[in-house]
Amino acid sequence: MTQATGPLAIMGGAFDPVHYGHLRTAWELHEGLKLPELRFVPSANPPHRPPHHASGTQRLRMLAAALAGMPWCTIDDRELRRGGPSWSVLTLNELRSEYPGRSLCMILGMDAFLGLPGWHRWEEIIELTNLIVVHRPGFVPPSSGVTGALLAAHAATTRDDLHQSTAGRILIQEVTALEISSSVIRDLLAAGRTPRFLLPDNVLQLIEELGCYAEQPAS
Repeated sequence: MTQATGPLAIMGGAFDPVHYGHLRTAWELHEGLKLPELRFVPSANPPHRPPHHASGTQRLRMLAAALAGMPWCTIDDRELRRGGPSWSVLTLNELRSEYPGRSLCMILGMDAFLGLPGWHRWEEIIELTNLIVVHRPGFVPPSSGVTGALLAAHAATTRDDLHQSTAGRILIQEVTALEISSSVIRDLLAAGRTPRFLLPDNVLQLIEELGCYAEQPAS
């Protein structure tokens, strides 16, 4: 059973930069699943992905600006402090040691969930946390293969399953589809165009002050 504080949700990612797609998903999960705390965990060195464009310090500043006015959202910089590959299983092991009796809920996009069998020590992840798999309207969850079997064995049907289980449940949750990507924002900035209305104005202002994407080539 969980502690009185309720589930601790974790959203990992590059946040390079953070945008409204991240923020809207966090907001809908907070409201719909009654999540009292959601932590953004920026990665240091994500395996199998190109290096980040903005530094860890710059991404932390952008996150802090984006989360102003959302007191239930916090930033966890442990992967930046730890260094090395940003394996999710290491972060989850640390959090489980810190919160042994609390429900942990890691938020994943459907694409990330389908690729879960390729993650480092992926079999341990469901033992450490619940999974909230977000998807756009109309997307059909897997019913076969490794992820289909994983979902069949651990499926949750309501938010109460997450509140009552410290780990081991998978909830498929529909969220509003905002087709925004950090790479598109970076490309617009590199081309001298504005990504306004794709991310908060205070984040855009900070990006312009820092100049962290001004000279990045289009990807």
